[in-house]
Amino acid sequence: MPSRTELANAIRALAMDAVEAAKSGHPGMPMGMADLAEVLWNDVLRHNPANPKWANRDRFVLSNGHGSMLIYALLHLTGYDLPIDELRRFRQLHSKTAGHPEYAETPGVETTTGPLGQGLANAVGMALAEKVLAARFNRDGFDVVDHRTFVFLGDGCLMEGISHEAASLAGTLRLGKLVAVWDDNGISIDGEVHGWFTDDTPARFEAYGWNVVRGVDGHDPDAIARALASTAAADRPTLICAKTIIGFGAPNKQGKEASHGAPLGKDEIAGARERLGWSHAPFEIPADIYGAWNARERGAQREAEWNTLFAGYRAAHPKLAAEFERRQAGVLPEGFGAAADAWIAKLQAEGPVVASRKASQMALDAYGPLLPELIGGSADLAGSNLTIWKGSKDVNSSDASANYVYYGVREFGMSAIANGLALHGGFIPYDATFLVFSDYARNAVRMSALIPTRAIHVYTHDSIGLGEDGPTHQPVEHLASLRIIPNNHVWRPADAVESAVAWKAAIERSNGPSCLVFSRQNLAHQARTPEQVGDIARGGYVLSDPAEARFDVILVATGSEVEVAMQAMRILADRGVAARVVSMPCTNVFDAQSPEYREGVLPSWCRKRVAIEAAVTDFWRKYVGLDGEVVGLDTFGASAPADALYRHFGVTAERTADVAAALR
Repeated sequence: MPSRTELANAIRALAMDAVEAAKSGHPGMPMGMADLAEVLWNDVLRHNPANPKWANRDRFVLSNGHGSMLIYALLHLTGYDLPIDELRRFRQLHSKTAGHPEYAETPGVETTTGPLGQGLANAVGMALAEKVLAARFNRDGFDVVDHRTFVFLGDGCLMEGISHEAASLAGTLRLGKLVAVWDDNGISIDGEVHGWFTDDTPARFEAYGWNVVRGVDGHDPDAIARALASTAAADRPTLICAKTIIGFGAPNKQGKEASHGAPLGKDEIAGARERLGWSHAPFEIPADIYGAWNARERGAQREAEWNTLFAGYRAAHPKLAAEFERRQAGVLPEGFGAAADAWIAKLQAEGPVVASRKASQMALDAYGPLLPELIGGSADLAGSNLTIWKGSKDVNSSDASANYVYYGVREFGMSAIANGLALHGGFIPYDATFLVFSDYARNAVRMSALIPTRAIHVYTHDSIGLGEDGPTHQPVEHLASLRIIPNNHVWRPADAVESAVAWKAAIERSNGPSCLVFSRQNLAHQARTPEQVGDIARGGYVLSDPAEARFDVILVATGSEVEVAMQAMRILADRGVAARVVSMPCTNVFDAQSPEYREGVLPSWCRKRVAIEAAVTDFWRKYVGLDGEVVGLDTFGASAPADALYRHFGVTAERTADVAAALR
């Protein structure tokens, strides 16, 4: 039977060899954390390599994702569908072993990591999901939701501000099944971290309310095993402080930044092989070591035991079991689409004149009772974002149907935690803040789109229309910034009807995130035919055409500026200029429509076009062309009432009509 050291050395060898073959990568962290990983994955982690999506598996997150060869080695050795040829192709085009772990590419990877600290926040979301699901579904004798979340992290993760946000909230929520293992190697890219990272990290986490295990020798399997065992019954999240040597085994580069982010080189690898007693050729793993690592048999047994438990649960609680399975599959409740359409039709008939943030809350009141998987929250702005609906219940309460998180002022952490909630399964999360503060959260939103996750990011106070708070709070470039993130759907609805459609579209979308952007000020209701209501979901549609068959100019607008366009259309009509008005609540969805549909909305023969949006203008050039114009603003806002600001910056119907009439 191979020793623990030999099993860990298999990780080290694969990391060295793959990075050397790619001439790129980070061998130091996998070599340093190999002993920690060996004990966790062989003795503690409950998983099934044959079924990476088993519902009750433990989650493992590599927050310090630059050390990706650690997880690739673990997945390969334990029996996941990651053959040795994929490790040989580390960091190569179309391989399953990208430079950083990618959720959609590699079986067994629970989230895409690399931007430091976000993996920790994702893990907090996963642990929160487990806690809420357990409260909702577990019954006496049937703990069908009972798993833990383990996250490896490094000094860089702890230096990033998001680690403070996520760890602080995790302590407050007492996520006892969350275990973080800190790779305390004292090295980052620039060298020894004592020159720029002198935090008392254990004391910091104790202050957050975490259980902290200090002084663990990260190369002593027995000490590691004791530390992990001590977390089994914890009622708070745990930080294990493991002292390690980066690049462990490399004779000249261990303990130095030279082993962090570059291949060790053939001579150093040869020396490491000798020091570690690893005499095998590159990418060669002896059969007995493969046999000791292989987790397929015990993984299948653990899943089979859970399946037996769940069969009993289904017999005793058939409705709960069916609901659990539905939510794990990510399938919406039967009838949701029809009920949402009925709500949208009701709004169109009644025509409420409300702020779209209020319309958003109305949609939540309508859709929330239909969606037990919906879990929301706001970054200390619930009263302004209007994200609390009639059925909202605090996850800090003892209510089993809890579905609302008070995130505090933690925009970045909130959005990354929402990604973790979505990745865990069983939830559709939404989070909220002011649009201007999407900047704080933007990289987590980008990760939502990249991973991708079924997360909904709600942003209110969408323009200079928020008024007196001034330019620090008035978003200008943010809509364009969010729209250019690939795979991100950004909705800016014009009234209550478009707001309800936007929510429905975001809930039904399963292959990426949506950003729902709402106003502070009231928005006029727009008249529509049933066909036009149906076309809202296409992202852009013809809202109004002149009575005559042909029009002279097209006005394109979103949100509060749709009313500006409608008023400008009437002014132009008085001047003898016929205008078409296009409402485009989601440019991303509109761009994905067929060429025929897009041509029908924005016919190429009409080159006279004006876009109107109280935001930066350059984004709209793709729709209006060089012959068109954009009414917007390319400066920061100002502190004044909303009406005064729209006049001051010229985002008015009169100016729009003048600009349109002047087109040649």
